[in-house]
Parts: sequence; structure tokens; C-alpha cells
Amino acid sequence: MLPPIQVLRNGHDMDQSTIILGIESSCDDTAAAVLRDGERAEILSSVVFGQTELHADFGGIVPEIAARAHAEKVDICAKQALIQAGVTLADVDAVAVTAGPGLIGGVLSGVMFAKGLAAGANLPLIGVNHLAGHALTPRLTDGLPYPYLMLLVSGGHCQFLIVKGPGNFTRLGGTIDDAPGEAFDKTARILGLPQPGGPAVEAEAKAGDPKRFRLPRPLLDRPGCDMSFSGLKTAILRARDQVVAEKGGLTRQDRADLCAGFQAAVTDVLSKKTERALAEYLALCPAEPALSVAGGVAANSAIRAGLETVSNAHNTRFTAPPLALCTDNAAMIAYAGLERFKAGHRDGMGLSARPRWPLDRQTPSMLGSGKKGAKA
Repeated sequence: MLPPIQVLRNGHDMDQSTIILGIESSCDDTAAAVLRDGERAEILSSVVFGQTELHADFGGIVPEIAARAHAEKVDICAKQALIQAGVTLADVDAVAVTAGPGLIGGVLSGVMFAKGLAAGANLPLIGVNHLAGHALTPRLTDGLPYPYLMLLVSGGHCQFLIVKGPGNFTRLGGTIDDAPGEAFDKTARILGLPQPGGPAVEAEAKAGDPKRFRLPRPLLDRPGCDMSFSGLKTAILRARDQVVAEKGGLTRQDRADLCAGFQAAVTDVLSKKTERALAEYLALCPAEPALSVAGGVAANSAIRAGLETVSNAHNTRFTAPPLALCTDNAAMIAYAGLERFKAGHRDGMGLSARPRWPLDRQTPSMLGSGKKGAKA
């Protein structure tokens, strides 16, 4: 384990300020960011290279294409982040990188780059769980004290977590099949909308009637905080097919109504399950109760509004990150790395890229396990 760096670099005292370079490449966004810690963490730069156009013809993310794009862009992305932050590697105290979970080719691209950079610049290396990056975002943006309740809701994950520390998470429940973001993407494909599906469905839903189609609210009739969205996606498919059979096709209004109904169903499920998770969390009598939402689906305004209503009803502070920090970014990775760095954690050149890496290792896996560990 390397000792904390305490030297003067380019005129700033590292006992007073710590600078972290973050690298993120777990899915289809190559990102780098520079974060400075003082009285409060400050994002000096955040650069994201998206891959939407590369995958547009395939209806979803192609892992090999994503991995190659990461390998081609990650060094350029990191260089831009340093330039925009007005710092050099000589000013950086540590390199934080997403080491999982995610598409293994992309994760590996980021980890190998971070290893080379850390070794070449003689900097500490810190492996970060991508989900921890999302879960700790309210600490970066709002300074939330531990413990708080987190709804982590994205394209690949959906779970309620009590966040007690940078490496201390208790899962109260989660999805037993599709994540909401995945369901949004599939709904968009079913209705002929572009990817990513979340923004496309939300935009269509604004002109729709959420009550026209009777769509299910899965698992609301069962106790607990677990969720399911696969059946909702299937219900959209059947509703679409019924309209097509009756009319010979979909009108723009039909599509808007289907999108509005789908979005309302997801919002209802998340809101009701959040009420149950809040009850469990509040039973712990936290000094400053807070509910936060993070992840790509947290950018959806209807879902945010539903969760805020639930939070207000329970006299609990509600926070949601700025839209730019909802989707995958390296600022959250840098911040999660900063918390681990301050706690004395360091990783060596043996840091592995992991396709699976659950935050709560005590609670049994919800989605099963394979040779490489629990999925979630």
C-alpha cells in the first residue's frame, strides 16, 4: 500500500487539496474528469465521448464496437480533461478508474489505460465500482451525510441501497429481471423510436394520454422492495400489436399514448416501491434522512417528480444530480476514488477488470451467479 502523497506540486499544497483524475469506460461512453478536493469537492473538468452514432444501425450497443471505440478514445479523452481543468499529470495525486461492472471489453480498455498512466507517472491507482460512482454522486453534488437511501436506476441496474459509507452498502431490493433503462430502450424499439430509448420515450410521452392503455404495475401486489419490468415491456408489445391489428398501423397519437402509459407505469412502480424502501430506511432513525436517485433513468423528469412527491410525504430530503451527472461520467468515478483515497485505499498493477461486481456482498444475488461472480 502506497502512503498518501504529501508534496508541493506546481504551487499547490497537496495537504490542502487533492486532485483525482477519473476514467470511465464501462458501457458506451468514454469519459474522463478531473476533481479537486478542498472544503468541498469541485469538478474541474468532465469530458464524455458518446458512441450513439456507432451503434445506431444495430438497435443497441455492440460490445466489440464499444470496446474498440474506448481503446481509441480514452487517451484523447483524458488529455482533454487535463487541459480543460488547467492541470498536468504533475498536479494529479491519483488515478481512479472504473474496474467494473460493465461490458468487459470497455472496462478492460479503461483499466489498462489507467494502469499505464499510473505506472508512467508514478501515481496511486484506485479501482472504483461503477455503481458506487452513481451511489456516491449525492455526496459530490449535495454533500449528503451518511446514511442515506439511494435508488440507483439505470440501463443495466435498479436497486435500493442504504449508503452507509464509500464501501458500505445494504441492498433493500431491486429488479428481478429487466432494469427500467433496458425496458425504456426495448419499448422505444417496439414503437420505432431511436436509441437511447429513455429520452425518446419521454419526449413522445409529453403529448400522450397515460390512462388510455391499461398497463400492469408488476409486483405491487407483493410485499417488499423488489421490482420487475419485463412484463411491462411485453404488455407494450401486445398493446401495440392490438392497435396495429385494429387500425392497420400506429398513428403518432397512438405511439404517444403508449409511451405515456409506459412511463406512468414505471413511475408508479418506482414510487410505490420507494415508499416501502423509505419505511425500512427511516426505521434506522437517521439523523438527517435523505432519499436520492441516480443513474441514467434519474434524468426522466416524470420519475423524478414522482420520487420527490414520495420523499416530501415522508418529510425526507430529496436530491437528484444534474442531468449531466445522471448518465455515465467520470466525475462520479473520480469522486468515488477520492473517498477511497482519503480512506487509505490503493490498488496495485494487479487490479482486475470485472464484468460483475455487486455493491452489497452480504445480501444474496438477485439475478444469479456465474463463474465470474454475482451479477447484482
